[in-house]
Amino acid sequence: MSTSSRTDDVVHAPHQPLTDYYPDESARAGFVRGMFDSTAGTYDRIERILAFGSGVWYRGQALRRAGLAKGQRIVDVGIGTGLVAREAVKIVGAPNLLVGVDPSPGMLERARAALPAEVQIVEGTAEAIPFPDASFDFLSMGYALRHISDLAVAFREFHRVLRPGGCLCLLEITKPETAVGRVLLKAYMRGIVPTLARLVGAGGDTVQLWRYYWDTIEACAPPEQVVATLRAAGFEDARRYVDQRPMPIFAEFQARKPG
Repeated sequence: MSTSSRTDDVVHAPHQPLTDYYPDESARAGFVRGMFDSTAGTYDRIERILAFGSGVWYRGQALRRAGLAKGQRIVDVGIGTGLVAREAVKIVGAPNLLVGVDPSPGMLERARAALPAEVQIVEGTAEAIPFPDASFDFLSMGYALRHISDLAVAFREFHRVLRPGGCLCLLEITKPETAVGRVLLKAYMRGIVPTLARLVGAGGDTVQLWRYYWDTIEACAPPEQVVATLRAAGFEDARRYVDQRPMPIFAEFQARKPG
């Protein structure tokens, strides 16, 4: 597949500022970090509701589909509470092969508690991963693409830390293609999930998180522009795969570093 892409297809901010939550682009990173810090304790419970019970098996299948294999060294960017990392450790076969990176101290604390002590977990961002060039065979990121400040910068950073031939898998929620599907998913994520969050005892920040989650999905750059940005960063075989189970909203961006 060609790695060429038009300059005007390259994405920087994944969506315009959502001023219902923060005033401008410069305030986005601080808002997102604070929101994830305050919701780390209830994140896993609500995520299970959102994922329709598919989370564990889907994450493992997605990583294998993108090329993760036993013995590979992997960095999980935006590790959060460690949901993707847990499945990655099962595949690579040894916890010391996995490194987790996240800007949220609250999420990092939860990840350290949930993962084996041999997993290295460090504070950092997608745009500035604190490791040398060509450190990893594989890079994963679970549902954090919409929270990155600059996709073009982040994707160049992903390219930098991967070894030649290394692969990436970026998991994302994608808008349904039909108008009816979009209406139903919006109602579920902005109405039902926040209501369920209240019922399980989550606070107001958790309710806000899942409403914000949908708003970022709705505002996010089109998938073809995300793929074009991966190509512009130097990746080959950049593509999007949409899993049809249990409903076609779970997507993976896959790509490979030449070599």
